[in-house]
Amino acid sequence: MIPGIVLVVFYLGLPILLIYLTHISRFLSKIGAVVLAYIIGLVLGNIGIFPRQSLAFKEILAGKTNLPYEQVNALFQQGAITENDLIANHVASIQDVTMTIVIPLAIPLLLFSLDIKRWLKLAKRALLSLVLAMVSLLAVIFPGYFFFKDELVEAWKVTGMLIGIYTGGTPNLAAISTALDVSPNIFILTHTYDMMLGAICLTFLMTGAQKVFNWFLPAFHDTNGQAIAIQTPEGESMDNYLGMLSRKGIVQLLKAFALSVGIFVVSGGISLLVPKSAQMVVVILSITTLGLFCSTLKAVNRIEKTFQLGMYFIIVFSLVVASMGDLSSMFQIDFLHLFLFVALAVFGSMIIHVFLSWIFRVDSDTTIITIAALTFSPPFVPVVAGALKNKDIIISGLTVGILGYAFGNYVGVAIAFFLKGF
Repeated sequence: MIPGIVLVVFYLGLPILLIYLTHISRFLSKIGAVVLAYIIGLVLGNIGIFPRQSLAFKEILAGKTNLPYEQVNALFQQGAITENDLIANHVASIQDVTMTIVIPLAIPLLLFSLDIKRWLKLAKRALLSLVLAMVSLLAVIFPGYFFFKDELVEAWKVTGMLIGIYTGGTPNLAAISTALDVSPNIFILTHTYDMMLGAICLTFLMTGAQKVFNWFLPAFHDTNGQAIAIQTPEGESMDNYLGMLSRKGIVQLLKAFALSVGIFVVSGGISLLVPKSAQMVVVILSITTLGLFCSTLKAVNRIEKTFQLGMYFIIVFSLVVASMGDLSSMFQIDFLHLFLFVALAVFGSMIIHVFLSWIFRVDSDTTIITIAALTFSPPFVPVVAGALKNKDIIISGLTVGILGYAFGNYVGVAIAFFLKGF
């Protein structure tokens, strides 16, 4: 069994190496540490280093990523699962805990250095992009349902899940699948295809999308109409990590980190006051609100390198989530129509969204961050913003993502039951 401490050290240590390599290599610097972490995670996750759960164990999980040790050990003793499943559950538990911790810590750190008064002026641009995204999604989902309904089991339920996935990501997918009582196999394959195709889409958004979309969409400009040269408050590039380990830098960053931990704890406590189905929304909203409030405090806003520390955690997140992707599942021919339906939702909606952005003159970066926020959920907003080297769009992206979290479940369930009658 992979020792937990080794896996944690790997996830926390490799991003440091990637940051160093991007500083000494001009070529790797152009790719960026976030993209490198994502690529390495995908490769390592699909060459057999991380054990995979068997289909039988996935059915037992029924949408969860792992089970408590006592429960999974009892299943192993009964012969219901294999030793490989036991190891895979152990790895999944570590991955889950890591992902649960790093994003709530990263978001406040990313927000501390932002000028909220300036960036909130960009929100109207993002809200227009949100409307265009919803129109684009529905424009492919409805014809997709009627095209595949005779080929797919529970097609109306799959339609509801796809609306949830592309308005709020995995949390909405899980919530809607529970509400619609989706069978484990359909849920597992829909989620797997989404992760596989989403990996392709996310890689494109973080690498070539900005250049491609700039051919026919306006480039991103600030509220004064000036092209953005993304820099931190101290006038340095947002991917410049130099100086973080100086004596003064460490002391200041420890203070910022402690404040981020405090925000995480308070937000987690607030989320306990609402139903479990709404806790994810409340946590993200509370963390964002408290992070933005702290950014208005000069003592916090002037701490150097808080954005870079937040990006370090984002790189960790990128490595973990990419290592969980299973590309091999796409070759299950029996579910070809499901794969095509998911592909239509991912790429069809993106193409229509970009076309509508061209009509309404929405800039390329706002279009990209809206697609990322809705398709991959708010935690991925800083990931994509970092790859685009544009932190101006973080607040707008988080706003769109939170709205997607909030209404995605309602829209997905409502449309699923509406289509059930046809």
